Amino acid sequence: MMINSKFNIVLYEPEIPQNTGNIVRLCACTGAKLFLVGKLGFSLTDKYLKRAGLDYWSSTEIFRYDNLDLLLSDFKNSNFYYLTTKSKNKYTDVNFKSGDFLVFGPETRGIPESILFSNPEKSITIPMMEGQRSLNLSNSVAIVLYEAIRQNG
Repeated sequence: MMINSKFNIVLYEPEIPQNTGNIVRLCACTGAKLFLVGKLGFSLTDKYLKRAGLDYWSSTEIFRYDNLDLLLSDFKNSNFYYLTTKSKNKYTDVNFKSGDFLVFGPETRGIPESILFSNPEKSITIPMMEGQRSLNLSNSVAIVLYEAIRQNG
């Protein structure tokens, strides 16, 4: 089965190269574009990053932005959804549309609260057991991206 994904994955200040490499592979397999934003916790030449992404780098459209404001400015007419553990809005309650941006924060601290509080209706979560900190970043991206793809055929 072929997927015709038109979604955008945003990693805001990702810290762990293996997660980003896995997400590169996920984007290649789904046709999603990848946006790396802000300070990265690794070099784009990192061997762990490349190993996790295998040979999928050439199959993925990857864009680099210095900060989130520049990305928002370039795509001001687009929907941005911010994934966080600090929201009660479930990702499954969102009606995703082609072209939407799914924004994920750094592994150790998540998206800054200033961004979340400025966008409460666009801040969404993946439900999980009480008392747990968070899911793995690459797993979270896969869960939400595939729901967006499922909704759009």
